[in-house]
Amino acid sequence: MMETLDQSLFLWINATPDSPTWLLKLATFTAKDLILIVPLLCAIFWLWGPSGQMKARRQLVIKVAIAIATGLLFSWLIGKVYPHDRPFVSGIGYNFLHHKDSYSFPSNHGTIVFTFALGFLFWHRLRSGIALLAIGVLIAWSRVYLGVHWPLDMVGGFLVALLSCALTQLIWSGCGLFIYKRLHQLHRIIFAPFIRKDWIRG
Repeated sequence: MMETLDQSLFLWINATPDSPTWLLKLATFTAKDLILIVPLLCAIFWLWGPSGQMKARRQLVIKVAIAIATGLLFSWLIGKVYPHDRPFVSGIGYNFLHHKDSYSFPSNHGTIVFTFALGFLFWHRLRSGIALLAIGVLIAWSRVYLGVHWPLDMVGGFLVALLSCALTQLIWSGCGLFIYKRLHQLHRIIFAPFIRKDWIRG
């Protein structure tokens, strides 16, 4: 039942040789490059910002990083326990994005971007979380549109993201302050010359 629904949704979303070239190019950029917003925003939040907000911003980055790492671990384990071929491996639909034939469920891209978005939603601001969720949905659509993922791969990534954020909150409640202090000390050592020149926050 779910498999049939998944395939039907995929064929409805999936591009065809008649799809507009501009839309294929946009989807390719979205599928491959838009996820770079994750490390870019993390770097911005870690290095710069109002002095009174730096502790909270850096704690957010650490929590998001822990959640993403946890999510990717879950994704790997699920892929081992429940291997699921990609659409082009199964010979269904059209593929417009080169990708190795690794297992597809849950989507690593989906796991990363949805974990990132939910992290901002839960630990930062509602509006930033919603904006990032919209980007996550766009990335999820593009990877189904180009034929490298099933729709349920993205749903799986979202559910893994929820679980990862919940577990990260538990971890943070137990040892978050310790983790933050150690990483902050490491930051001040590594970036000492740039901090002295006031290029980044100390």
